[in-house]
Amino acid sequence: MALETTCRPPGRRSCKMQAFRIWDVNQKTFYLRNNQLVAGYLQGPNTKLEEKIDVVPIRPHAMFLGIHGGKLCLSCIRSGDEIRLQLEAVNITDLSANRQQDKRFTFIRSDSGPTTTFESAACPGWFLCTALEADQPVSLTNTPEEPITVTKFYFQQDQ
Repeated sequence: MALETTCRPPGRRSCKMQAFRIWDVNQKTFYLRNNQLVAGYLQGPNTKLEEKIDVVPIRPHAMFLGIHGGKLCLSCIRSGDEIRLQLEAVNITDLSANRQQDKRFTFIRSDSGPTTTFESAACPGWFLCTALEADQPVSLTNTPEEPITVTKFYFQQDQ
């Protein structure tokens, strides 16, 4: 799936933000609960809680990911030996692929058939994941083959 970008001339790189739907291979969608991104089964009137993922492509297969119109961005944070996924109140279109401090917001997209994985550029080997149980936080794992987490997602441009 090609990602279309519209960028300004060099100096101020501003790419077109696009909205995508994301759900894991177990059909859990992303939504916010208590300011935390979680994955669960949304039905009936709750389907309106689904969070669309805002994407700004920065290189082939590399992108910034956000929610809420790009006002909250997913980032990979290293604190001592701990690595965690965090939502940061940053405007996605203000981020730059050329600034080292913005690397924590960069995810590498890898497609395998109909599914996609997202690896942190700041923490190589760490992948976006959901828990097997519903309504648990979206997080990161460095053991993507373990059966306790799901790292394969369906990722489709929102119509």
